[in-house]
Order: sequence, then structure tokens, then C-alpha cells
Amino acid sequence: MTGTRLHHAAMVVRDVDASLRFYRDGIGLEVLMDHVFHGDWPTLFTVGSTALRSVFLGDPAHPDAGVVELVAFDADRPTAPAPTPAALAAGFFLLSFNVDVESVLSRLGALGYGPARRIEQPAPRGPVAMATVLDPDGVLIELIGVADMRVDGAAQ
Repeated sequence: MTGTRLHHAAMVVRDVDASLRFYRDGIGLEVLMDHVFHGDWPTLFTVGSTALRSVFLGDPAHPDAGVVELVAFDADRPTAPAPTPAALAAGFFLLSFNVDVESVLSRLGALGYGPARRIEQPAPRGPVAMATVLDPDGVLIELIGVADMRVDGAAQ
């Protein structure tokens, strides 16, 4: 398939403000759109609301790919506590971001998110820092350090 790429992944969140603090202020994504849409969401998504708030987060230089969408339906329903990550079951596993792991973990820690699990993974260009942390709704987030793109001191 030529030209096919993932545009965005959408997650229903319990608290948009808490999720914005995590993804915008902690991870470093930028708000690309924040809008309330009215439509026949009960038919399309089997939900009990005709209004939804959609917040697109990503990189403004690449707004057509790699977007995380936070969704909040305007429905009068109880919210369950944030789940803990499932043990490797079939289905959704995690969201992964290439970032400066230490600076992101520092920002997330200052916002009260953590603790993180950390490792260094061997790679052809040297060890790569990796960490996981849970978002406000219990979604597993993987942080992968950006590998050094130089070989023998010269940029590639």
C-alpha cells in the first residue's frame, strides 16, 4: 500500500487536564487541536453521548502522522479507577516515544508521575536508554532514548 501510514491513536481518558499535563507538559507533545465535536457518536462508537472533546497532540512540523488523540465523551457515567497494565495479553500494549529519556522522566517526576522502570539496551551505536511509566489512565508509556547518530565522531 503506497502512502499508507498511521495518522493517530485515540484514547478515552478520565481526566483531560491530567492527561494534558502528562503528554504535553511531561512527554513534550504539543497541542495541535482541542475541540468539542457534536455528532452521532452513539451509532459510530456505541457510546452514550453526542458530544466528544478531541485533543490532538503531536509535532507541529509533522501534524499528519504520529498524533495522540485524547477523547472525552460527555456522558453521565461513572469512571473506574485507572487500571494497572495487563500482563502481555493480546490487544493494545503501549505507546512508545523517542525522547531524551532523562529530561522527560525529570519533567514527569516533577508532575508527580512515576516511578519509572529503566534499562539500557545494547545497540549498534551504543547503549540506548529505555524506560516505562504509566499515564494517568494506566496506559503503559515507553520512552526510548534517541540513539547517537554519529559514527567515529562524524555526523551521518
